[in-house]
This record gives sequence, C-alpha cells and structure tokens, in this order.
Amino acid sequence: MSPVIEEHARARLITDGPLTRPVPVDLRYDPADERRTVHIGLPDGTDWAFGRDLLERGLRTPIERGAVRVWPCGRTQLIVELHSTDGVEVFQFEIRTLIRFLARTRAQTPAASPDAGRTPQPPSRTTRPETPSRTARTDTPRTTRPDKSAPQEEDATQERGAQPAHG
Repeated sequence: MSPVIEEHARARLITDGPLTRPVPVDLRYDPADERRTVHIGLPDGTDWAFGRDLLERGLRTPIERGAVRVWPCGRTQLIVELHSTDGVEVFQFEIRTLIRFLARTRAQTPAASPDAGRTPQPPSRTTRPETPSRTARTDTPRTTRPDKSAPQEEDATQERGAQPAHG
C-alpha cells in the first residue's frame, strides 16, 4: 500500500475588495483511491475533492467540471474557483507548487491503471471535523466570478458534471 501524499501549500484568496490574502491549504492524494482524486483542504474545514485530471488539464487550458473551474493565469499562476451554496471562493496558486504535487501523485500511481481510460468524477465538497489547529473562517468575503467575455481557444472545452455533495 502506497502512502498518502500530503502537501501543505499557500494560496491567495481572491476577494471582491482590493486586498487578497494568503491562506494555508492542504493538498492530498491517496494512490489507493481508484478514482485518482485530489483533495484541497481549506482553512475553514471544507474539503473539495475532484479528479486529478481536472487539475492537470487546468494547468494548460481553462476547464470546468460541475462546481469547480480551473484555468491558468499567466505563466506562473493557476486559478481554482469553487462554487457552493455558500457562495464562490477563488484561489490563486503558484503553478510550481501544483506541478510538484502532481508529479508526486504520478510517481505513486500504479502503472497498470492509467487515468486516461477512466471516466472523470464529479467534484464533491465535504466539511472536515474541526481540529484545534484550525479555526473557522466567518469573516471571509465571497467573490464573484471573473469576467468571461474574453474569447477562449477553440480546444478549451468545458466539461460539466454534477454539483458537489454537501456534508
């Protein structure tokens, strides 16, 4: 059994206001999970789970699956937009952090079952139990979706899936 890959990272929470703020996030991948799912754990205890392929493809081109949208922002940033009944949260990641994490996940994936032959899984959202090292975020302003009026490349297909389950 391969070990679970966990990486603590920083992302910038993008808000409606003029200021953004860094927030700690936990990236997690369990190679035993046949769905090839990555998890992004947020400071408020929310855990978003979606297919690793969504994050990998989002490094190159805008992609959407259900309540998760991912797109590159310049050459060094990646935007992850998470929609729920509570609102929208937009996070900006350093691409090199995600590339390093994804490289570690690929190294732990059994060669006998590549991602290419599987059906993409819809994203899901759950709430992790509160731990003493985490504090609930109650004052976080919600964001609006960025303007999508700019033309996108023809091959930038958007995939749609089920809305996330709420825990």
